[in-house]
Amino acid sequence: AVVLLDALPLTAHGKLDRNALPAPEFTARARGRAPRSPREEILCGLFADVLGVAEVSIDDSFFDLGGHSLLATRLAGRIRSTLGVELSVRQVFSTPTVAGLAKALDAAREARSAVVRAERRPERLPLSFAQRGLWFLNRLEGPSATYNMPVSLRLSGELDRDALRAALSDVVERHESLRTVFAEDADGPYQQVLVPAEARPELTVVRTDEAGLRGELEDAARYGFDLAAEIPVRAWLFELGEREHVLLVLVHHIAGDGWSMPLLTRDLTAAYGDRCAGRPPLWPELPVQYADYTLWQSEVLGSEEDADSAISRELDFWKGALAGLPEELELPTDRPRPATASYEGGSVPFEIPAALHARLLNLARDAQASPFMVVQAALAMLLARLSGAQDIALGTPIAGRADDALEDLVGFFINTLVLRTDLSGDPSFRELVGRVRETDLAAYAHQDVPFERLVDILNPSRTPARHPLFQVRFVFNNIDQQAAVDAAEQLPGLTVAPEPVELGAAKFDLLFRFSERRGTDGSPAGMRGALEFSSALFERSTAEAMAERLVRVLEAVAVDPDRPVGRVDVLSAAERGLVLGEWAGTAGEVSVGALPQLFEEQVRRSPGVLAAGELTYAELNARANRLARLLIESGAGPGRLVAVRLPRSQELVVVLLAVLKSGAAYVPVDPEYPAERIAYIFEDARASLVIDEEWLARVDSSV
Repeated sequence: AVVLLDALPLTAHGKLDRNALPAPEFTARARGRAPRSPREEILCGLFADVLGVAEVSIDDSFFDLGGHSLLATRLAGRIRSTLGVELSVRQVFSTPTVAGLAKALDAAREARSAVVRAERRPERLPLSFAQRGLWFLNRLEGPSATYNMPVSLRLSGELDRDALRAALSDVVERHESLRTVFAEDADGPYQQVLVPAEARPELTVVRTDEAGLRGELEDAARYGFDLAAEIPVRAWLFELGEREHVLLVLVHHIAGDGWSMPLLTRDLTAAYGDRCAGRPPLWPELPVQYADYTLWQSEVLGSEEDADSAISRELDFWKGALAGLPEELELPTDRPRPATASYEGGSVPFEIPAALHARLLNLARDAQASPFMVVQAALAMLLARLSGAQDIALGTPIAGRADDALEDLVGFFINTLVLRTDLSGDPSFRELVGRVRETDLAAYAHQDVPFERLVDILNPSRTPARHPLFQVRFVFNNIDQQAAVDAAEQLPGLTVAPEPVELGAAKFDLLFRFSERRGTDGSPAGMRGALEFSSALFERSTAEAMAERLVRVLEAVAVDPDRPVGRVDVLSAAERGLVLGEWAGTAGEVSVGALPQLFEEQVRRSPGVLAAGELTYAELNARANRLARLLIESGAGPGRLVAVRLPRSQELVVVLLAVLKSGAAYVPVDPEYPAERIAYIFEDARASLVIDEEWLARVDSSV
């Protein structure tokens, strides 16, 4: 398409204003070059299959056609399986056309071994790395709804219940992961695959009405699976009338992932249609089962004792990539973090309009990045502005289906990557996207290390209060409820629609979900967003404001990506008016002085008011004064540093105040820090005195 302009529109900085350019009107899509070799022909087919488009030329960019990071990983896997060569995701980003990849394959190395059906299985089937983590949590915390995965479908029309029961059994028979229980012996946990006759899924029929449906659905979705005694799938049929039902299929995460749920629904649809026709399902045999994958995983990754093994090389990368990572992202919360996470939460939906979606795609294209990377950079920038941190870690899922044989299999393949964003130096947003791109591509190249094993190796400070390594999760282009609905559209005699069901669970402080929408012609049609939040930390209103801020940040950087991230406004017009208007007019006298003097004034004003724990201001002041005299006798004073190695407690407040009263400055040291880090702090600070619990025990008991 050609558009004639009298002049190019410019921004206030004199640069091309891309957003002011008129949209071209395409009368027909220009055809690119046809494949010139059998390899290019195969790659064109793989592009079209992965992207879900009818036709691809050798000059079409993978990302212009709707590709993103997860699909790039899938494409690399398909190339590995089809052409027998190893291709990195970084290469897909560097040469995103068929012509470019075909040339790059000349230098590609031979692919690793494929997943195949094991000729003979061992008596004890090991768990996959991902399964081990969930098995441990299930044993530690007991059955809970935290890792339940529901698909809820409203079925309108004539429903054959017998056919539905038979179809559920057919699906469980087809996928061994759905008829596996997890036993334990002296050597640890192992999988037990039950024969189909022992693994009939239960279909519980519940009669209810529209008023009671939501409560019934949520109660069922919170079912707690006993993984050692029952298969990890159940189903409920809620009868609302003779021709109106709601089907809830619930799977424990140990047996499936987000990519599995549409597969399960697709197979259930096919089996139901065949059972309605009076025959067993006519589907091809799966090439492998999940147990075959677990055996392959152990073989391919190798032993950590072998320095040249795949898992050793990848672990070395992650040790360097996450060195010095802050243990917690301290966001402003509405309530203090509880000692143990409750896993209770809520969800706030939001939308990215189509026009903004298009601008973000243009920005990604200019930066040779993906939309995922652009949104990740914006989210990291927002979290940095809210927390004051410049080192932001986000967790994100990676599909983990790196072999063609796994594409139709229900199972837990997904892995979690820790993506670290460096915002130091106040870069422009365009520069930040470049940093994110390099970090992400390196992470994708080392995605095989299971997250649970990475946590074991890095050994961060473990606490039941928060998730290790990251507390905010970022999911882009996730397989959502609608994908499962689309897979069930062919249920004979029935009209299918999604039925909302809320688990009310939050595994993380915050979880941001995004899924792109495209028009029939592939044009950007906006994004669906949702922010899941821990209700132990955040009010719903706070989560809503945070989602609004993220949309506002995306709008700002799409208009001016060359603006330094520190100058991107995160306040709404109303908030800015409140700060500069109403709050600015509230004048009052402000006391001036050093903190100990200001504290003494507060003691005189309200001596009997509680100040710290069970201590009043007067009691706290008296104890701090006594301890300050002891510190002065021990060498503390102006120009000196005192290291304070104490847990958060009432005693810590007394000690910090006493150090300040002595005229010294304190150096806080968390006792849960690794020993190497504590030693470094002591050496770097060269403190004249170290206060810990042993030191306090030696001083006067009245302090």
